[in-house]
Amino acid sequence: MSPDKNKDLVLLFWHTVYETREYDRVGDFFHDEGRYEDVPIPDGTGIGPDGIAYKLRLGHEPVEAFDHEIHRIVAEGDTVMTEHTETWKFHTGEIIPLPFLSIHVVRDTRFMLWRDYSNMATVLENAPQWWLEHIMKADTSKFQPNN
Repeated sequence: MSPDKNKDLVLLFWHTVYETREYDRVGDFFHDEGRYEDVPIPDGTGIGPDGIAYKLRLGHEPVEAFDHEIHRIVAEGDTVMTEHTETWKFHTGEIIPLPFLSIHVVRDTRFMLWRDYSNMATVLENAPQWWLEHIMKADTSKFQPNN
């Protein structure tokens, strides 16, 4: 695909994740061997459509609402880079603006790689305790359901 079409795919993905929050559709954007690497989280890689959808659902579903602001999006070849801020809004009143740099690598209209760079301390220092406990109870084996 062209860089512009790759950029459009990433924009549709962001819309699906943050605006319509259709987590059941997230896996449709990835190849079977596609990877989601949340760089600051050890052992946090989601593999395959189901593993990636599970990982995203785990962290996002308990969040009441998101604001998502794209500052820059750049595409070259098969790679799209997005500088963006997710603002997480919890039903208990906590609001966390979280800046990201995300990289997507596109092959044949789907993602082979999604890599997020963020400062995890921002979340850990500001998220409600109940959310942190929810995350700590996660079955991380579901991040890689094909293994």
